[in-house]
Formats: sequence, structure tokens, C-alpha cells
Amino acid sequence: VQLQASGGGLVQAGGSLRLSCAASGRTFSSSVMGWFRQAPGKERDIVATISGSGGRVLYAASVKGRFTISRDNAKNTVYLQMNSLKPEDTAVYYCAASTSTWPPKGYDYWGQGTQVTVSS
Repeated sequence: VQLQASGGGLVQAGGSLRLSCAASGRTFSSSVMGWFRQAPGKERDIVATISGSGGRVLYAASVKGRFTISRDNAKNTVYLQMNSLKPEDTAVYYCAASTSTWPPKGYDYWGQGTQVTVSS
């Protein structure tokens, strides 16, 4: 599985961005997908995860109510809609795919990351 993340950029606080992660491979629809982020000097943290069917999602407490993860299995793409962005959301965002069943026990494939910068 190869993953290509896109959609990052510079936005003012309170604004919105939508990240996309295009996946190759025939197993996409059965893969649990996740979005992670890593701010400078910090560890990589989970942001949101979604089951293969899209019926189950989990969010980090810090983004719940502001971010929405979704997927389109026909397009082999997972999305992260980010609203009400805050400066503390500034990070490199990564998408990842897991071959485990729900809930994911680890992620096996990673995209290259896309920078999100939120100005105050």
C-alpha cells in the first residue's frame, strides 16, 4: 500500500482545511486508516481513525468536535476535514494504514506527511 497525503497549507486561526490521502492497492477498503500529526519537538500522536467500512471512527480529545475523518472507498481516499483550527494544530500530518482489525493495533504503511500551519 502506498499513501499520498495532500491538502496542507497555511491558514488563520478559526479557518478550515481538508486533507486527503490517496491510497494504492486493492486492500484499501478493508484497511483501517488513521491520521496522525507531529509538531516540532513532540511525538507523533493519533488524531483520528476510521474503520474499513467507515462505520466506526475515533478521535483524539483535542480535535473531537472540530475534525471529521471520512473515506471514499471507490476513490481509495481518506479525508480529514479540519474546522475551527487553532495554532496548536500546527504540525505535519500523516496518514497511515493498518492491516489489523478494528480497533487498530498498529499501523503498517505511512504517507509522506503534509504540513499544516495555523497562524494566530
